[in-house]
Amino acid sequence: MQVTKMASLRWGFHCGSWVPTQAEWALAAQCVQPEEKERIGRFVFKKDAKSAMVGRLLLRKAIADTLHIPYNDIRLARTEKGKPYLTNPVPANFARFNLNISHQGDWAVLAAEPTRQVGVDVMKIELSRGNKSVTEFLDTFQRQFTVQEMRTIKAPLTEKGQLAMFYRHWCLKESYVKALGIGIGFTLQRLDFCINTHELSTQTIVQDTQVLVDNESDESWIFEETCLDQDHCVVTACKCDEQCNRKETTGHSPCHPFVVQTINTLLSGAQIQSGEDIQYWEKFCEKLDQPTGR
Repeated sequence: MQVTKMASLRWGFHCGSWVPTQAEWALAAQCVQPEEKERIGRFVFKKDAKSAMVGRLLLRKAIADTLHIPYNDIRLARTEKGKPYLTNPVPANFARFNLNISHQGDWAVLAAEPTRQVGVDVMKIELSRGNKSVTEFLDTFQRQFTVQEMRTIKAPLTEKGQLAMFYRHWCLKESYVKALGIGIGFTLQRLDFCINTHELSTQTIVQDTQVLVDNESDESWIFEETCLDQDHCVVTACKCDEQCNRKETTGHSPCHPFVVQTINTLLSGAQIQSGEDIQYWEKFCEKLDQPTGR
């Protein structure tokens, strides 16, 4: 089937509420590449294994649905920095097809673009384990943020507000480096984000945040910011260059709300790649849900 047009994708899956049945976990394990199944099986906690499994299913579902590559033929690999990419040949008009996933807290998310570089990051708004106070927590990240950013992060009057602003900035930075595929090693303080709309909600998508890279404004980026629920913020970063439609970087780009997927939708159309592994389910059941103390 010839693919002539593809829409931007924004998908989310609430891993926190998914309690896999034996049939669901077994089928999911059969529908990912064997090396990914093995990697997922090495996670110590169920929470992390579920998120990783959903992430792979999101990738495969998005590729199968948009590019119409037969499910069994989809081959995914990772860059040296860990960004997933499709190794299959694609139609010439989708040579720049790009997608990215993120999972943290209770959510796994995917963003895909037909022509633009894209990165996505989701974070749960909570105080990390081992920190006695929000002030102590924020101070440990001084080197990742500019003076202006840290001032904005600490501006809210409540600790909850400060945490929300911190994770929003973190998602902005992570979505940027994930879109470029450069990962660990990039000095995050090189990025200076200017927040224009200070409140995020589940009902709106903010697109007016601006970025300075090495103290110079870079208007080729647009950042879509929203909340998936009251405890999770998510940012999608998209970059346009000369080959992209420049109108999309003017601040009037169409909004792309996240569409919540279920395990049934992720597995619909999936094709089995390996035989059933009863021990894989048994080992999953033996895992703790998550680290104690959470």
